[in-house]
Amino acid sequence: MEKARPLWANPLQFVFACISYAVGLGNVWRFPYLCQMYGGGSFLVPYIIMLIVEGMPLLYLELAVGQRMRQGSIGAFRTISPYLSGVGVASVMVSFFLSMYYNVINAWAFWYLFHSFQDPLPWSVCPLNGNRTGYDEECEKASSTQYFWYRKTLNISPSIQENGSVQWEPALCLLLAWLVVYLCILRGTESTGKMEQLTNPKAWINAATQIFFSLGLGFGSLIAFASYNEPSSNCQKHAIIVSLINSSTSIFASIVTFSIYGFKATFNYENCLRKVSLLLTNTFDLEDGFLTASNLEEVKGYLASAYPSKYSEVFPHIKNCSLESELDTAVQGTGLAFIVYTEAIKNMEVSQLWSVLYFFMLLMLGIGSMLGNTAAILTPLTDSKIISSHLPKEAISGLVCLISCAIGMVFTTEAGNYWFDIFNDYAATLSLLLIVLVETIAVCYVYGLRRFESDLKAMTGRALSWYWKVMWAGVSPLLIVSLFVFYLSDYILAGTLKYQAWEASQGQLVTKDYPAYALAAIGLLVASSTMCIPLVALGIFVLRCLKRGDAAPVA
Repeated sequence: MEKARPLWANPLQFVFACISYAVGLGNVWRFPYLCQMYGGGSFLVPYIIMLIVEGMPLLYLELAVGQRMRQGSIGAFRTISPYLSGVGVASVMVSFFLSMYYNVINAWAFWYLFHSFQDPLPWSVCPLNGNRTGYDEECEKASSTQYFWYRKTLNISPSIQENGSVQWEPALCLLLAWLVVYLCILRGTESTGKMEQLTNPKAWINAATQIFFSLGLGFGSLIAFASYNEPSSNCQKHAIIVSLINSSTSIFASIVTFSIYGFKATFNYENCLRKVSLLLTNTFDLEDGFLTASNLEEVKGYLASAYPSKYSEVFPHIKNCSLESELDTAVQGTGLAFIVYTEAIKNMEVSQLWSVLYFFMLLMLGIGSMLGNTAAILTPLTDSKIISSHLPKEAISGLVCLISCAIGMVFTTEAGNYWFDIFNDYAATLSLLLIVLVETIAVCYVYGLRRFESDLKAMTGRALSWYWKVMWAGVSPLLIVSLFVFYLSDYILAGTLKYQAWEASQGQLVTKDYPAYALAAIGLLVASSTMCIPLVALGIFVLRCLKRGDAAPVA
């Protein structure tokens, strides 16, 4: 007899798994960035609207598909139609790409966590130069936090063409991160503000994409989780709960982030004033304490007119101190997580404690999302009778983790951060939009919305409301098509794709064009997942034609 499918111990365990997967690093480092870019609190208007018309309906759809079909992404869509098996394969491919680079963030979090026990924190001060007569020049031009990130953590090369060697310390942290993921697998189963931003179409588009990617739609993880549910589980309620908690977490994270931004901006502004005041006081022999924030600009104007030659000598070293420009600086991704936050932490009382707590939080968020990503890969593999009949689940899990870790070593080279950005920017964007679009069309128009509605009512005993049917059949697919067109046009209009490279001599990032082989890699990343959908369908069609040809009677 067929082995019974494992089930969650209780519905709460399933909900917590979905929340752990959905609430990830994007809630901490992308949602606050979007709020700052698009008018602060006013960004919540398009965000909440997109949550209602896109996030909750599509999340409910994926949970309902997994719970009804009781299989991973490949098996679920093969049940709808064999020609749609490629949708599940594409989901597995995207999740595999994500796992390869996403766990590198956990490796960096481990690296910073281990260094958080030092006193003082290693990113709080610049190291001395080779002859110990002053601070390292690269660090002085940048900052101690940037220097620790780009030089000590990444040891980054000046361009993507210079690969360099594997950095053994980050590589060991990556091995540790994958070991933690493997051990967890074995246990089983992002108000007031600039309101005119509401008329900015990019604010609405970014709100939609934030909802889309924050909930983790299209990776197959939610389908995998829901496939272990009791058929009678109320997946509609679960979808609403997970969506609301995920969005609430994003909003809470943005409040914390803005307080960090304010602290950092104020500290940097006051530090800038102190440096300029000290420079002018020493150069022009002014009285100590004479220069203040209120009279600085006036005194600078007087000194420039009274001592033009002397002032011109020190002018290149005088920074323009502006609290507004500090507050307007918007950072996302690794720059926010490992530079902005660490810069604020180093200036706090008991900085080691806050550093340990912060990077432990990052690890919990990252590992929770990683478990969902690996579930999206492992569930279809363990559901396959061909694979599971030859290998136990532990061996399948070990092979997936080992292969992902081995390929992930690319991200620990000196040019690894540039490849990390490529995977982060291009591995899932267009692919996920296409996957979820085909998923929605498959359920509503191939399997049939009425048939699916009948299945849900038979499972849960609840009729499907008009809201879900309207969203699934019309609004959500049209919105995904709009996003898809926007991204395609944005890539075309942008021309040659560029990246940010670290220039050690200037102590800052500079913009460079991607070389031809990097552009080819980007194209391959997008095509390798999206092309699974038509190629698998074509392959099944050819096989069926061949079978019909073999079965034809001989005249």
